[in-house]
Amino acid sequence: MTKMTNKIKSMLFFCAAVWSGAQAQAGWFDSKPEAPLRTGYTCCNLHYEDDWISDSNFGSLPFIPAGTPVKLKSYGSNRLYVDMNGKEMRIGLDYGRAQETLEQFAEKLIMTDDPKAKIAQYPAPVREAIKFGQVAVGMNKEQAIIAVGYPQRDETVSLDAPVWNYWASSFSPYRVMWNKKGQIAEVVTDPVTASRMVYRKQK
Repeated sequence: MTKMTNKIKSMLFFCAAVWSGAQAQAGWFDSKPEAPLRTGYTCCNLHYEDDWISDSNFGSLPFIPAGTPVKLKSYGSNRLYVDMNGKEMRIGLDYGRAQETLEQFAEKLIMTDDPKAKIAQYPAPVREAIKFGQVAVGMNKEQAIIAVGYPQRDETVSLDAPVWNYWASSFSPYRVMWNKKGQIAEVVTDPVTASRMVYRKQK
């Protein structure tokens, strides 16, 4: 009886081993290595509502300034859980999921180097525009990104595109037009949105 029991156990163990190997080969037990939890500074002015920041980055909302210390605590489902200068926040990849991964999204938003060092070297009008979260004619791409963030990836697939599409709100689009020198040539929008998002030098 004991020999029969041991034989059955051996057969069951063998079958289980074969099944496990087959499933592992099929990728059932494969787990994606967890991406690194970045620590650094916000790339740009990031607009928020309560504890939520979206990749739409609506310009009419209040914003957390570029260069704010930020620590990525964990990855969620199309969202990042972060600590921004002591405040718990969530950042959602709401619209650009087909164009970039969550890890790529985190990498561009959380910078190793504090952008405030670059901002300090910009001309005074550019610094002031960034302070207000506005774009200005003549800005280069780096300056525009710091001022109003990255455009939604689903609407502006490449930063080499001649037009970047932004939103001040869900009903207020504005278009940043680039010249061949990589500078803002024009911002196309309605008058109300222009007054909110386009810098005018203070008199």
